[in-house]
Amino acid sequence: MAIEDNPRSREQYGQELKRRREAAGLTQEELSQRVVMSRTHIAHIEAGRRRPDVEDARRLDLVLGAGGFFERFLPVLDGRRVAEHFAEALEFESKATEIREYAPKLVPGILQTPAYAREVLSSGASPKTPEERDELLVTRLERARILDNFHAPKVWMLLDEAVLRRKIGGAQLMCEQLRHIGALGESNRIRVHVLPFSVGYHALLEGFVSLMWFEDLPPIAYAEGLKSGRILELPSVVRACQVAYDHALGDALSHRKSLALIRSVAEDYQHEAQRTQHS
Repeated sequence: MAIEDNPRSREQYGQELKRRREAAGLTQEELSQRVVMSRTHIAHIEAGRRRPDVEDARRLDLVLGAGGFFERFLPVLDGRRVAEHFAEALEFESKATEIREYAPKLVPGILQTPAYAREVLSSGASPKTPEERDELLVTRLERARILDNFHAPKVWMLLDEAVLRRKIGGAQLMCEQLRHIGALGESNRIRVHVLPFSVGYHALLEGFVSLMWFEDLPPIAYAEGLKSGRILELPSVVRACQVAYDHALGDALSHRKSLALIRSVAEDYQHEAQRTQHS
């Protein structure tokens, strides 16, 4: 059984990693090369500031001959239901001072209304019981509370036009969702930029990415695909993600024009909903 993910449990986990690494006569750099992780990540784990993902833990077990210790006692998030591949990113998200996300298809989690989130969580190839769906919904809505503080974190959202046009749960639901995003943008709580279809190919077209900055840790990137996600922390890789984001941002509409487009699409959904009601 995994131990609860709190500062003390991560410290204990890191201490055990350091003990076994030193017993094996390895420096952090030597261990990082053998387990295909950066030395910085090893250092943060040993200091209790970060946790490895499952695959990292398995490689640590293999290289250090730990007999499965690092996977069995991998710290997990306490009491919150999230996809396994997103658990570490959720922890970092709560500590970030700045977040910049690109969303290719769906409204990002921290911007989702309860109705939109419920629709997304009720769909998909893996059926969920109402109880499972509600637990996931509570976690997703809790994530949005990071926007309650007007000043931190700073949030930039880069949305593909597909996010606005993909009708999730019906026209009225989409109207309310887009107006929610518009209200956040108009209040200057977030900056929002839309990449219109007319741009064609752009630097982030291949998938979702979230960039995060912190007060006392190096910046990271989180990239996600189908049922998978990965924290990226190698400085050269993180920088490459940041450059790609900047290039895509350069192709996007301005904040003001993006809000105008969001309002326009929301109105289109409103008219569609009204027509449906009267038909």
